[in-house]
Amino acid sequence: MRVSANIHIAAPREAVWANISDPGRVLSFMSGVTRWEIADERRTGLGARYRTVLRIGAAEVGGLIEVVEWVAPAELAWTSVTGLDQRGRWRLREAPGERTQVELRLAYGVAGSGLSGWLAERIAAPSVAGHLRRSLEQLRRMSEHAQLRERAAERRPGR
Repeated sequence: MRVSANIHIAAPREAVWANISDPGRVLSFMSGVTRWEIADERRTGLGARYRTVLRIGAAEVGGLIEVVEWVAPAELAWTSVTGLDQRGRWRLREAPGERTQVELRLAYGVAGSGLSGWLAERIAAPSVAGHLRRSLEQLRRMSEHAQLRERAAERRPGR
Protein backbone atom coordinates (compact mmCIF):
# COMPACT_ATOMS: atom_id res chain seq x y z
CA MET A 1 0.00 0.00 0.00
CA ARG A 2 1.28 3.47 -0.83
CA VAL A 3 0.28 6.66 0.96
CA SER A 4 1.61 10.19 0.67
CA ALA A 5 0.98 13.70 1.93
CA ASN A 6 2.45 17.11 1.15
CA ILE A 7 2.42 20.59 2.60
CA HIS A 8 3.97 24.03 2.17
CA ILE A 9 5.97 25.35 5.13
CA ALA A 10 6.88 29.01 5.62
CA ALA A 11 10.52 28.27 6.40
CA PRO A 12 13.67 27.79 4.32
CA ARG A 13 14.42 24.26 3.14
CA GLU A 14 17.55 24.04 5.32
CA ALA A 15 15.50 24.77 8.46
CA VAL A 16 12.96 22.07 7.62
CA TRP A 17 15.79 19.65 6.77
CA ALA A 18 17.35 20.27 10.18
CA ASN A 19 14.15 18.93 11.76
CA ILE A 20 13.57 15.86 9.59
CA SER A 21 17.20 14.77 9.46
CA ASP A 22 17.76 14.89 13.23
CA PRO A 23 16.76 11.56 14.79
CA GLY A 24 16.44 13.30 18.16
CA ARG A 25 13.57 15.44 16.83
CA VAL A 26 11.54 12.75 15.05
CA LEU A 27 9.30 11.94 18.02
CA SER A 28 8.50 15.67 18.33
CA PHE A 29 6.57 15.77 15.06
CA MET A 30 5.96 12.24 13.70
CA SER A 31 2.38 11.28 14.51
CA GLY A 32 1.91 7.69 15.62
CA VAL A 33 5.62 6.97 15.98
CA THR A 34 6.25 5.62 19.47
CA ARG A 35 9.88 4.62 18.99
CA TRP A 36 12.73 6.03 16.89
CA GLU A 37 16.11 4.95 18.23
CA ILE A 38 19.55 5.05 16.68
CA ALA A 39 20.54 1.41 16.09
CA ASP A 40 24.27 1.69 15.30
CA GLU A 41 27.26 4.04 15.44
CA ARG A 42 26.09 6.24 12.55
CA ARG A 43 23.62 8.82 13.88
CA THR A 44 22.59 10.34 10.52
CA GLY A 45 23.34 10.08 6.83
CA LEU A 46 23.52 7.29 4.32
CA GLY A 47 23.55 3.92 6.05
CA ALA A 48 22.20 5.16 9.40
CA ARG A 49 19.87 2.64 11.03
CA TYR A 50 16.95 3.19 13.38
CA ARG A 51 14.61 0.97 15.36
CA THR A 52 11.11 2.28 14.74
CA VAL A 53 7.60 1.53 15.96
CA LEU A 54 4.38 3.01 14.56
CA ARG A 55 1.03 2.69 16.33
CA ILE A 56 -1.84 1.85 13.98
CA GLY A 57 -5.02 1.53 15.96
CA ALA A 58 -4.28 -0.86 18.82
CA ALA A 59 -1.33 -2.46 17.04
CA GLU A 60 2.29 -1.36 17.15
CA VAL A 61 4.35 -2.35 14.10
CA GLY A 62 7.87 -1.57 13.09
CA GLY A 63 11.35 -2.92 12.85
CA LEU A 64 14.79 -1.84 11.75
CA ILE A 65 15.11 0.68 8.92
CA GLU A 66 18.16 1.97 7.04
CA VAL A 67 18.68 5.30 5.28
CA VAL A 68 19.31 4.47 1.61
CA GLU A 69 19.29 7.98 0.16
CA TRP A 70 20.60 11.19 1.73
CA VAL A 71 20.84 14.31 -0.41
CA ALA A 72 20.91 17.27 1.99
CA PRO A 73 18.75 19.34 2.11
CA ALA A 74 16.40 17.73 -0.40
CA GLU A 75 15.92 13.94 -0.15
CA LEU A 76 15.93 11.40 2.64
CA ALA A 77 14.77 7.85 1.91
CA TRP A 78 14.73 4.66 3.95
CA THR A 79 13.85 1.01 3.59
CA SER A 80 13.18 -1.75 6.06
CA VAL A 81 15.86 -4.22 7.06
CA THR A 82 13.69 -6.26 9.46
CA GLY A 83 10.09 -6.12 10.61
CA LEU A 84 7.30 -4.48 8.65
CA ASP A 85 8.19 -4.21 4.96
CA GLN A 86 8.35 -0.46 4.29
CA ARG A 87 9.96 2.24 2.18
CA GLY A 88 9.69 5.93 2.95
CA ARG A 89 10.85 9.20 1.46
CA TRP A 90 11.01 12.85 2.44
CA ARG A 91 11.23 15.30 -0.49
CA LEU A 92 11.92 18.99 0.16
CA ARG A 93 11.66 21.52 -2.66
CA GLU A 94 12.18 25.26 -2.52
CA ALA A 95 9.03 27.29 -3.08
CA PRO A 96 8.65 31.06 -3.64
CA GLY A 97 8.89 33.37 -0.64
CA GLU A 98 11.30 31.37 1.55
CA ARG A 99 8.84 28.50 1.67
CA THR A 100 9.42 24.79 1.36
CA GLN A 101 7.23 22.20 -0.31
CA VAL A 102 7.46 18.99 1.72
CA GLU A 103 6.29 15.57 0.59
CA LEU A 104 6.27 12.46 2.76
CA ARG A 105 5.68 9.10 1.08
CA LEU A 106 5.36 5.67 2.65
CA ALA A 107 4.93 2.29 0.98
CA TYR A 108 4.31 -0.66 3.26
CA GLY A 109 3.15 -4.23 3.11
CA VAL A 110 2.77 -7.46 4.95
CA ALA A 111 5.03 -9.70 2.89
CA GLY A 112 3.82 -13.21 2.10
CA SER A 113 0.55 -12.92 3.98
CA GLY A 114 -1.88 -13.38 1.10
CA LEU A 115 -5.44 -12.13 1.27
CA SER A 116 -5.35 -11.40 5.01
CA GLY A 117 -2.25 -9.21 4.53
CA TRP A 118 -3.88 -7.37 1.64
CA LEU A 119 -6.95 -6.74 3.79
CA ALA A 120 -4.82 -5.56 6.74
CA GLU A 121 -3.00 -3.09 4.46
CA ARG A 122 -6.30 -1.66 3.19
CA ILE A 123 -7.77 -1.36 6.68
CA ALA A 124 -4.62 0.39 7.97
CA ALA A 125 -4.37 2.84 5.02
CA PRO A 126 -6.69 5.59 6.40
CA SER A 127 -4.90 5.52 9.76
CA VAL A 128 -1.45 5.64 8.13
CA ALA A 129 -2.52 8.47 5.80
CA GLY A 130 -3.83 10.40 8.82
CA HIS A 131 -0.51 9.94 10.60
CA LEU A 132 1.33 11.33 7.56
CA ARG A 133 -0.93 14.41 7.35
CA ARG A 134 -0.65 15.09 11.10
CA SER A 135 3.13 14.63 10.95
CA LEU A 136 3.41 17.27 8.23
CA GLU A 137 1.15 19.67 10.17
CA GLN A 138 3.28 19.19 13.29
CA LEU A 139 6.47 19.63 11.26
CA ARG A 140 5.04 22.86 9.83
CA ARG A 141 4.19 24.22 13.29
CA MET A 142 7.61 23.27 14.62
CA SER A 143 9.54 24.75 11.67
CA GLU A 144 7.49 27.95 11.39
CA HIS A 145 7.65 28.56 15.14
CA ALA A 146 11.45 28.25 15.03
CA GLN A 147 11.51 30.81 12.20
CA LEU A 148 9.40 33.23 14.26
CA ARG A 149 11.75 32.83 17.25
CA GLU A 150 14.79 33.51 15.05
CA ARG A 151 13.23 36.65 13.54
CA ALA A 152 12.23 37.93 16.97
CA ALA A 153 15.77 37.37 18.26
CA GLU A 154 17.16 39.37 15.33
CA ARG A 155 14.94 42.35 16.25
CA ARG A 156 16.12 42.48 19.86
CA PRO A 157 18.39 45.37 20.79
CA GLY A 158 22.06 44.60 21.09
CA ARG A 159 22.22 42.27 18.08
